[in-house]
Amino acid sequence: MRDPSRRIPLIVAAAFFMETLDASIIVTALPSIAHSFGRSTLALSLGISAYLVAAAVLVPTAGWVSERFGARNVFASAVGLFTVASLLCGLSPSFWAFVAARVLQGAAAAFMSPVGRMVVLREAPKNHIIESLGMIVWPALIGPVVGPPLGGFIATYASWHWIFFINLPIGLLGLWLVLRYIPRHAPGPRQPFDWPGFAYTATALVALIQGLSLLAEAPGQRLLGLLLCLAGLGLGALALRHARHQERLQATPLLDLQATREPVFMLSAVSAGLLGRVAINAVPFLLPLMFHIGFGLSPFHAGLMLLVYMAGNLLMKLGTTQLLRRYGFRRVLVVNGLLGAASIGLCGLLTPAWPLLPLCATLLLTGMARSMQFTALNTLAFADIPTSARAGASTLTAMAFQLSSALGVAFATLGLASATWPGHASSTSLGSFHWALLCCSALMAASALWLLKLPRQAGEQVIAVN
Repeated sequence: MRDPSRRIPLIVAAAFFMETLDASIIVTALPSIAHSFGRSTLALSLGISAYLVAAAVLVPTAGWVSERFGARNVFASAVGLFTVASLLCGLSPSFWAFVAARVLQGAAAAFMSPVGRMVVLREAPKNHIIESLGMIVWPALIGPVVGPPLGGFIATYASWHWIFFINLPIGLLGLWLVLRYIPRHAPGPRQPFDWPGFAYTATALVALIQGLSLLAEAPGQRLLGLLLCLAGLGLGALALRHARHQERLQATPLLDLQATREPVFMLSAVSAGLLGRVAINAVPFLLPLMFHIGFGLSPFHAGLMLLVYMAGNLLMKLGTTQLLRRYGFRRVLVVNGLLGAASIGLCGLLTPAWPLLPLCATLLLTGMARSMQFTALNTLAFADIPTSARAGASTLTAMAFQLSSALGVAFATLGLASATWPGHASSTSLGSFHWALLCCSALMAASALWLLKLPRQAGEQVIAVN
């Protein structure tokens, strides 16, 4: 790692990979973990929701904490805490000890993503932002894809404890690299903590994520889920109102809304970009289930099919920067978004009768389009953000990322339910998955067309070659 422009993004990417892998690898191992604790698989879903809630509560504080204690110190502490929490998860002697360890993991994850992104943005020259952010994007693309088959393999052929123990060497190496190579900067000026803003924002995120989880996973509690989502939106509106009021008083709100004044940031991170990320997150949730339930493959072999999809993600990384520099963000996001929508729609036509070669080509193309869209959206979000607003923009992006993950699963599940009557899982068929994927295709197309509002020169500074 002699090239400083690559060293720091690669260090942050390794930490992100540990985080995203951990979030997805546990899903296929839940039955094994539940059995060892003498609990039902449904009861073990608390281990996932506890992680998500802990992360949602603390994500809004990432900007303030990093300014108060220094981004390098906070990022190193988050990596170290996540590693310790992984060890505690693997050593958990009881169900409630496991849940407590997952809460600790979620708390660490709340700081890893936004603060790690801040570190990269601070150290990367403007003309290297594409490459730098592209490096830290690949874990978010690969982790959710490789996690389920890896988790199924470990739970089947080893022990579920190793799902968490594999984080230990990654975390320890990552912590050493952070302390060795990431420069130390003086903390920012001390600002009072915005407790009302924290209360509004944290409860809004918790209500939204828990409501979306109920909509997605609990058909009998969808009314409660809807009410929680509405409460979350109301609390979110109060959080924004409070932040704007604090700005008018020249105080320091928990949510720094400077970035929301940039139309490019709003389109790429909040509005059109959020729609695209929902579709991006829904597809890898639907595909392994379709191969398992609709095609009749075993869970492990269904997960293996996603390796072709992952290959598309990796292959596209080789040409992302060149395409963006040649055609610009606006054209790439619109054209690639429509191609992505078409490829997702093609996935909605797959059947067991398809020959292997066309099936793999479809998965490869879908993975390539996903990678390009994800990288371009994440890079463009920070293209026109002034240095003073990057911390706030990173926190807002992390919050949007968490919501898009929950929305992706909820959207996919509701798509499956809308194709069945009365909507029970036992009636889910291959046709249900086809319908859900076609809904994702429509959502991706809507996002791509919305991105036509981007200025033609959007992101010019970060694609300029000096």
